[in-house]
Amino acid sequence: MTTRLIEQELAAAEAAQQDRNDGKARVCARRAVALATDAWLAKLLRPPWRGDAMVHLHHIQQDESFPLPIRQAAERLSTPVTRQRQAPFTTDPIADARLIIAHLRGTDGGA
Repeated sequence: MTTRLIEQELAAAEAAQQDRNDGKARVCARRAVALATDAWLAKLLRPPWRGDAMVHLHHIQQDESFPLPIRQAAERLSTPVTRQRQAPFTTDPIADARLIIAHLRGTDGGA
């Protein structure tokens, strides 16, 4: 069930990106990461992180148990569009989301 929801969010992100709606693409990519994080935490029998997708991304950024590329992807994905001229900012939120999700799936046996 969760995998389907994650894939729906990623598909919505891709559709928004094709429509040149970058803001919506980022929001959908962030939600996909939040869903994957919830599934990952549940499989580890850890309490869920309270808050929206941005809170999930900030947790990943600050948790040094995540590899640096994953933390950097979370940082890029959480940077607001209003700060896109400043580093770090992702021009491919879907790729960053997929990177984070793949890592979460790899560490828990599947989300």
